[in-house]
Amino acid sequence: MNTNRANGRRWGARIAGIGAVAATALGLFSTGAADAATFVALPGGELSKTLSDGTVVHVRLDGESANIDPSLGAPPVHRNAWVSGNAHVELSGDTTAVGGSIYPGYTVGCQVDMSGGGVDGGPSASMDWTDGENAKPDAGGNVGGNLTLGPGQAKSFYVLDIEEKGDFGQDVHKSRNKFQGDSGSVAWSDETIGLTGCGGSAQARAFVSVEVETDNVISWVTLWGKPFSLG
Repeated sequence: MNTNRANGRRWGARIAGIGAVAATALGLFSTGAADAATFVALPGGELSKTLSDGTVVHVRLDGESANIDPSLGAPPVHRNAWVSGNAHVELSGDTTAVGGSIYPGYTVGCQVDMSGGGVDGGPSASMDWTDGENAKPDAGGNVGGNLTLGPGQAKSFYVLDIEEKGDFGQDVHKSRNKFQGDSGSVAWSDETIGLTGCGGSAQARAFVSVEVETDNVISWVTLWGKPFSLG
């Protein structure tokens, strides 16, 4: 079984192999990034999906947490949070797949119900969360979580910004971790969610989208984490 590590320099997230201990406490937590922030341990999740050619894609999210900065004002307009997690992918079954790509990220909403199972076709003010495991969240190429949202709006972003060499030797940036073989993983730590403009309740939730290509299909599988409040 092959565990992938990204090549090239990393600018937006820490790339790591399998192995992170999930915190289990809820209370006040102090780091260099967020003094007196509220630490929230999140449950992560897992999903298995069988593709039309017999490939089984198993996606797991663990070690997930958020440090949420206390907001000033009532209602608050500015929120900050620092999020961490680990994503793992395993391929099995009757498959010709020789690897895949992992795209971790977050969807953030302002006064939007994010309690369903996923986004079909990307986030909007009228989200459809009914078929999320088959859809790739529409992040629009956004890397990093500095967002401005009004009521009823939502936006997704990726946490990875990996610099590598392109086909002609040029530097290119990728928002995915590509792995070979039947397994891969990626980790991120203290990635920023900075939200402005939302005068009401705000939520976020992690996603892990996986692209798998076989001799017969190119398919997306998306696992969604549990929504959490940004205040």
